[in-house]
Amino acid sequence: MPQVMNGQDIQRAVRRIAHEILERHRGAESVVIVGIHTRGVHLARLLGSLIADFEGVEVPVGQLDIGEYRDDRGMRGDDGRQRQGHETASTDIPADISDQSVIVVDDVLYTGRTVRAALDALSDVGRAHRTELAVLVDRGHRQLPIRADYVGKNLPTSQDEVVRVRLPPVDREEGVWVERNGAT
Repeated sequence: MPQVMNGQDIQRAVRRIAHEILERHRGAESVVIVGIHTRGVHLARLLGSLIADFEGVEVPVGQLDIGEYRDDRGMRGDDGRQRQGHETASTDIPADISDQSVIVVDDVLYTGRTVRAALDALSDVGRAHRTELAVLVDRGHRQLPIRADYVGKNLPTSQDEVVRVRLPPVDREEGVWVERNGAT
């Protein structure tokens, strides 16, 4: 299974995304960052930390549980129980998102269904002035008309490949790998 990004590559990509967010928003005063469970939350926290370092402004960072909003819950075998090795998912947005620019963060953008569910979940929290999407990896193969505003790496893949993102807060290693579907 080939590794396509190592820890330094991930850090560099997230640092670039943080700068792009600051440039587009001319600072961080009206920005809220929200990560999709599980690895999106860790990437969102990293983005928030980097923006605080760059701007000296603490950006509210939240987390979004999209489980109830997925259109494929029955097909994925999700039974509502916590998966081994993963934190219990919950939604926690530490700021009012009204009149704010909300940056939704995820690790991999694929079909767009996860993002659609995240947008539905976010709309139950409040109405943001603007909602944008930041992803570490965009692998293509969209089923819905969704695109990322900030992309760490465009990684063309085939339908029979899987992109695995591993981050230290969740996994024992850090990097991005591509493997054949069903390979271990």
